Amino acid sequence: MRLFDTHCHLDETAFDLDRHAVVERAAEAGVESLVTIGITAATSRSAVELAARHPRVFAAVGIQPNYAAEAKPGDWEEIERLAGEPKVVAIGETGLDRYWDFAPLDVQADYFRRHLELARRLGMPFIVHCREAEADVVAELRRAAEAGPLSGIMHSFSGDEATARACLELGLHLSFAGMITYRKNESLRRIAAEVPIERLLIETDAPYLVPHPRRKKKKRNEPAFVADTAQCLAEARGMPVEELAERTTENALRLFGLTG
Repeated sequence: MRLFDTHCHLDETAFDLDRHAVVERAAEAGVESLVTIGITAATSRSAVELAARHPRVFAAVGIQPNYAAEAKPGDWEEIERLAGEPKVVAIGETGLDRYWDFAPLDVQADYFRRHLELARRLGMPFIVHCREAEADVVAELRRAAEAGPLSGIMHSFSGDEATARACLELGLHLSFAGMITYRKNESLRRIAAEVPIERLLIETDAPYLVPHPRRKKKKRNEPAFVADTAQCLAEARGMPVEELAERTTENALRLFGLTG
């Protein structure tokens, strides 16, 4: 079974003691590739360095909305520079967050637009973080779409049906993480079941969002556990997990330009 974890944070301190082993366990679980995501200039550099060291690891670079107000002079220029590194396959994560009060919304929006423009300029997909800001994110995406077609991912999608429909209409992929396995999220499973298979992706967001089957024993998520999300999503869609894994892997490879 071929799997692709499209979103994790391999540089997090939670992996400091066994990072290499985590990558090896992912490979043993069938994870063909994974993308480690930058959320600041510093973590974006770490993502690029990790990708350079591990053949299965790729990187995304960006300044996550909750860290936008902390960005120092030169940080954005560093993101632009890092975006040109060989194993960088996406821009972000970026987006908007109304849940945490860490950065004014206008500052978040400014950085969101910068990421979208950079992704367009480089011909790369972008990765969107959205928390309790669905209407604002869709409005920004529609604004960006005025300049041409969009290529991006709604990361760890947890929005409603209307948001899913709007994002799909704008050409985005929807990626589902461990939250889809939680018992309370039946409505999210129904939405995921209706996403066109060619726009479907899976992720862990590791070390966060441990899938339900492992939550009692594990406090830390890791890329190998993307198999649990794949299993849950396959059941929701009424299809073999091997087929879902293959299709979502093909989608990721195509979106990230890794199809050779």
